[in-house]
Formats: sequence, C-alpha cells, structure tokens
Amino acid sequence: MYKTSYSRLLTTARIAKPINFARHLATSGKASTVTHDLSKNNNGSIASAFNNFSGKEDVALPPRFSDLKQSIFKENLVETWRQVLAHLKDAVEEVATEQANLIPKVPYDQIQSGNVDEELIKRIKTTGTCVVQGAVSQDKAASWEHSIKDYIECNADRVKGFPQDDIQVYEFYNSVAQIEARTHPGLIQSQQFMLDLLHASDPHSQISLQTPISYFDRVQLRKPGDESFALGPHIDGGSLERWEDEGYRNCWKSILNGDWKGHDPFDISPRLNANYDLYGAIGGCSVYRPYQGLTAFTPIRSHEGTLRVLPMDLRLSTAYTILRPFFAPKRGPQHLDFDDWKLDLESSSFPGCAPASTLEMSDLTHPHLQLSRTVTSLPDLNAGDQFYWHSDVIHAVNAKHEGDRESGIFFIPAIPLTVNNAHYLKQQVHTFKQGLPGKDFPQGEGESNMVGRMDPAKILTGSARQLLGLERFSVPQQATPGAKTTVEKANGFLFD
Repeated sequence: MYKTSYSRLLTTARIAKPINFARHLATSGKASTVTHDLSKNNNGSIASAFNNFSGKEDVALPPRFSDLKQSIFKENLVETWRQVLAHLKDAVEEVATEQANLIPKVPYDQIQSGNVDEELIKRIKTTGTCVVQGAVSQDKAASWEHSIKDYIECNADRVKGFPQDDIQVYEFYNSVAQIEARTHPGLIQSQQFMLDLLHASDPHSQISLQTPISYFDRVQLRKPGDESFALGPHIDGGSLERWEDEGYRNCWKSILNGDWKGHDPFDISPRLNANYDLYGAIGGCSVYRPYQGLTAFTPIRSHEGTLRVLPMDLRLSTAYTILRPFFAPKRGPQHLDFDDWKLDLESSSFPGCAPASTLEMSDLTHPHLQLSRTVTSLPDLNAGDQFYWHSDVIHAVNAKHEGDRESGIFFIPAIPLTVNNAHYLKQQVHTFKQGLPGKDFPQGEGESNMVGRMDPAKILTGSARQLLGLERFSVPQQATPGAKTTVEKANGFLFD
C-alpha cells in the first residue's frame, strides 16, 4: 500500500509500457487504477516515480481537482491555516537549531525490560522517528557485513543493483545475512515495541499489532564519495490520493474539520481503508507499512550516505501538508506571513503532487517548512543500530557519502499482520523458497541461481518462522476482535 521505500528509490524497477499520465488525466473523468505486468522484462528508472527528479515538467491537473478542493474545503480552515503557520515559526527554529538531537534514541535494554522512559515514548510519538541502540551486537553486525561481501564475491557474475556499473544498492532479498537480521530477536522485539505505539480506534479493525511479519527488501553498501542518487524531501504513500481517495482523506479528518491538534498519526484504523495508489505507481509497496526501517551493519556517521528526516511535530507537518493545496502566495513563496497568502480554490494545483508519484516537497512547494534548514541527517549509528520512521515523516537521502568507509544497511521495516499483508506474505514465501524477488521488486531470475542464499528449511525458531510466514500465527493474548479475526483469516489463507 504505502509507496516507494527509501531503498527502492535507489534502484531500477521493471515496469510495463510507459503511460502518459498527463493525457490519462486530461481524458478521464475520474481516477482509475493502472496495473503493471511485473513479469515483463522492460527496465525503467526508479527516478520515474519522482516527477521532478526524473526531469518531467509539472503535470497540469484537470479542472476536477479544483472541484475536489472546493468539495473538501470548510470556512474554518482559514483560521486553522493561520494557527498552523503561527506554530510552524517556532517549530522550524527549534528543528533548525537542534537538528538530529530531536531524534529520540532508545536503549534496547529498556525495550527488553518493558520499561522505556516515558519521555522517550513521547518524543517518538511527536517526531515519528526512533533510533534503537544495541539490539544487535557490533560483532554480529560485522559478521553480516562479511557475509554480504562473501555473497557478492561468490556470485559476482550474477549480481545486480544500482547503478549497475558501480553498485551501491544490491538486488538481494534472500541472503543468509538478511534473513538472520530479519529474524534476529533484537529486531523482532524492537519492531514489536514500535508497533505497540500504534492503536486501533475501532477494535474490529482487521489488524494484529501484536503479530509482526517480514517484508523482504534490499541491501545498501554505499561507497565513500558516491553521489549516484540525490533525492530530495518527500513523503511516500502516493500524492494526490491523500485528498482524492475518500478512505485516505479520512485519515486527516480532524485536520480537515479544523482541529489539527486532534490529529492522531498513530491511529491505524482509518489507514486500513485508504487507497494509496490510484494510478499504478512505479516502485510501490503492496503491504500496509506503518514504519519504514533500516538496520546498520556497519558504523555510519552522520552525513555518510544514509537518510535525512524532518524531526518536527508530526501533527504539525502533516496539517501543513494537507492544508497547503487550499492556499497560494500573493507575491511569492518566500513571503511566509499569513497575510502574504490567499485562499486558492479555483486552481487545480496540488503542490508537489503528480499522478503515480510520491509527494515531493521543496522550499518552493512547501516554503513554510523551510526544508533546506530543517531536514537533517540521522545521528551517528553504531553497527547493529536500527532506525524507524513513521510513514508520514518527510524524508530525503544524503546526496553524497562524505565518509571514508562503506556504509552498510539492511532495509527492514516494522509491519503488522493484516489480511492484505498475509496475501503478500504468501507470495513472498513462494519467492523466498525459489530465490526470487518479491512481486514489488524488479523481476527476473533474482538469486535463484546464486550460491549461498538462505535455505528456508534451516530456519527452526518458531518466532522466526511465524515472522516469515512459514508457521501458523498464534492469536495474541487479549487480542481485539479484529486482531483475532485477522490471525484466523491469515492462517486459513496461508496454511489451510
């Protein structure tokens, strides 16, 4: 469901015949879903998922998007806009000053003991970001680095990645090191901690937050000096869909009713009914992924080629993002005061949005966020540290690896069991056994003919087998009605 992950931004993707989305929009009265045949072998650049990055001109949206704005808008949103801009002034200065100091760091021993400091939890739920320290020993992480490098060397004639002439991100999904990392008890418990911060306002929502599952993603081993992919600030999970799809729009109900402080980014119930992809976007993620994640298997200092994020109050940055299309500058985006902006319901403009794209953001499209000052590199990570960020967090990629050694990352998100996620998991079990990439990723022979990939039969631990969809799930203690139903449906679909 949620679109393009950080790792997918750094790779090529296989797509079907290109579609002229501008023409598609201009000739259709409503959005339609475009499907891509992932079995085809046509190559496309992942840059295609980013309208501005790929060099395309901004898409002129048809008049129905003006009608959409008028149908959503309420008069009290003018005052809400005023409040949001006022709060942003202080928030921007705080982030610009504190930078990565605002990103909370949780010692793993606190997670193990079930006694995470309340102040840390508050900061995680404010910024939507979290570093977990020490869940994996540095020796274990170093063994994963050696294992990955051996895997590359042993399969040198079959290795694929981006860019192909000097690979920084590898099309590996089934290596021993990756499977060991995904099923490491420290990662599983860390992910459960992150999922426990979510809640379902509707107890019948078909999701089991106590049942983490695995989503196979890639490996980054980025070299010093690399500048192969300079990706600016964006939010995954589609772009226009946030307003266009009624289910997705319901996620911002409080904001659109004029109560931005009442918005709860950690309520997952409305998320399950959202359509994150109305236009068949390239590089999409087919599962519901509340947190993206990475695990460092090398030491990585700040600015050494990893992620940059906006560690601001997530309610505030989201409110600004959702309200932005309804207002336009009178004199230019550099003028930030409330009186410098006017109501804009006549144009079809949705800044930073295009069909089949992520929501791209800049100082021109979203000037009040002052992203050139506020989007910050992660703090230093030790080998074995993890970083998680909420699906609504604005993030970017360091344009250049400015360190002196390779920076190694596994992309491992925190994902709960849902019925839709179980459908993906069943397909992933099949591709895992065959050594193939999952359906969200470039197709082909993958690792099927590589030596040294993980044999699923060698995974013996029950929790690891459940995570990978190889063993039936248990119904969690004190499961909500929705969670119980979800586990039963998933077990039926996967095993009966």
